[in-house]
Amino acid sequence: MVLSDPRRIEEYTERGWWGHATLWDLFLQGVREHPDREAVVDACNREAFAHGQPRRLNWRELAHEIDRLSLLLLDLNLKRDEVILTQMPNSVEQFIAYLACARLGLIISPVPIQYREHELEHILTLTQARAVVTFAQIGPQDRGHAAAQMWLDLQRRHPCLSAILSWGPLTPAQACHVDQRLPATVSPAQLERLTQAERQAAVTANDVLTVCWTSGTEASPKGVPRSHNEWLVVTPSIIEAAQLSRGARLLNPFPLINMAGLSSSFATWLALGATVVQHQPFSLPIFLQQLRTEAIDFTISAPAILNTLLQNEALLEGIDLRRLQRVGSGSAPLSEWMVRGLQERHGVKVVNYFGSNEGAALTSSDIDVADPALRAQYFPRAGVAGHQWRISTTRKIKTRLVDLDTGRDIEEAGRVGELRFAGPTIFSGYFRAPEMTQRAFDQQGYYCTGDLFEIAGDRMQYYRYVGRSKDLVIRGGVNISSEEVETLLIACPGVQDAAVVAVPDPILGEKVCACIVPSEGSAPQLEDLQRFLRDAKRVAVYKLPEYMLIVEALPRNAVGKILKRELRARARSLTPMETAS
Repeated sequence: MVLSDPRRIEEYTERGWWGHATLWDLFLQGVREHPDREAVVDACNREAFAHGQPRRLNWRELAHEIDRLSLLLLDLNLKRDEVILTQMPNSVEQFIAYLACARLGLIISPVPIQYREHELEHILTLTQARAVVTFAQIGPQDRGHAAAQMWLDLQRRHPCLSAILSWGPLTPAQACHVDQRLPATVSPAQLERLTQAERQAAVTANDVLTVCWTSGTEASPKGVPRSHNEWLVVTPSIIEAAQLSRGARLLNPFPLINMAGLSSSFATWLALGATVVQHQPFSLPIFLQQLRTEAIDFTISAPAILNTLLQNEALLEGIDLRRLQRVGSGSAPLSEWMVRGLQERHGVKVVNYFGSNEGAALTSSDIDVADPALRAQYFPRAGVAGHQWRISTTRKIKTRLVDLDTGRDIEEAGRVGELRFAGPTIFSGYFRAPEMTQRAFDQQGYYCTGDLFEIAGDRMQYYRYVGRSKDLVIRGGVNISSEEVETLLIACPGVQDAAVVAVPDPILGEKVCACIVPSEGSAPQLEDLQRFLRDAKRVAVYKLPEYMLIVEALPRNAVGKILKRELRARARSLTPMETAS
């Protein structure tokens, strides 16, 4: 499935920004060049979130596992351009499933492990997915999520799903038990079958590889398709910024479901012939143990975690900081104290990232912004005439800052506007959503991020992030649509009206606060809201409000728009899991 405009493909190919190699081609190259190098390593605490013992596969072993699963996908009669949903924690199995699909031209659509029926009904309706690859259970055996059974229940309402593939001993009888269906060995005849299937699929670098999901101001998740080329063009933002060499060892603490994880620990892994050590769920002791024992060259971490390490420097003991010379961070503003402290006291340079699933990305690395104080606040003003930067991605994109009131470009420092992007990193449009796509791009073809920046620097060479114009809560780097949660809360017993705002959080960046106008009678408790969303509406757990503010009426302006700045000001005084009125 090729969604990019042919003129776009021709232009970017002629410029050398897009090529002809697929991610599967890169994997085959890795198997040929370094079959015995470790490819992917499970988290050492796998038993805390999945079945079985941790596994370590080299490139040759991973290729064998992909052959086995590819044969099963062929046996299930899954064909090129059909969508395959995946719901798995960070694990070896993700690499097996993603590469088997890439090989056969199946479109991978990974969904967060927190998603439940509320989100998945919409995704199934939109994609008409043919199959799901998941685990029987995600989480500890005594209180985990019975994922395979949930998908079987959904299958009854979505006959497009022809197969539920499940790893794990608790796989229900009605599902396809992957462990039992995989062939023990792969014969020469089966290898020839796979070769013929690859030829028949004839996957190109411009075919859609993934459809990832993002929440915006709309009430439902939006599908973001990206081709092989659209993934590979962003890898220099990781490789060059972190100064990574072939065969690097990467520690991946981000879910392999969107830009953060897939760009840094899947596309970059293939481009470098690297090793990925998986991490799931985030645990600081496990994270530090992996840094000490796995000879890690690069990882990405939330700002709050890096703050904690600098505040408790004993935690850094035993980590080879001569090897781990750079660490990526982002999703929230960085502290100058932290960026400077890690560099000057420990020699670790922090790379500051800003980005979205749609491909709008800025990178502030020491190779372009040497001063850690500047790097904490500013991003290179990439894609603007008159400014040259070392990271090659900056020479492939265009950016403009636009005044949202007038629609005019901003060229002077200190004025806040919306940052907009164009170029080969930007997606072609939302999956089967032409109206959303039309709203996402301006008349000049630039993607409208909804993020507010201003021009800064002595030569106006930087962008500085100011905030956002979209009504979102960004919890741990994951977007939550305020509108989505508000619409659900209004149906909750005891709620007359509702608004959702963000409350700052030192660890996750932001958390959800429900501002409630109670109906007549007693006001609901925070636990009532959580129970209603979780049990009645089957909403992903990370969207549940962790604060509640009771108000007599929602503040509104003259035309009826809710004045959320007033609610945010009141909500900031709340403490975690607190209710106020």
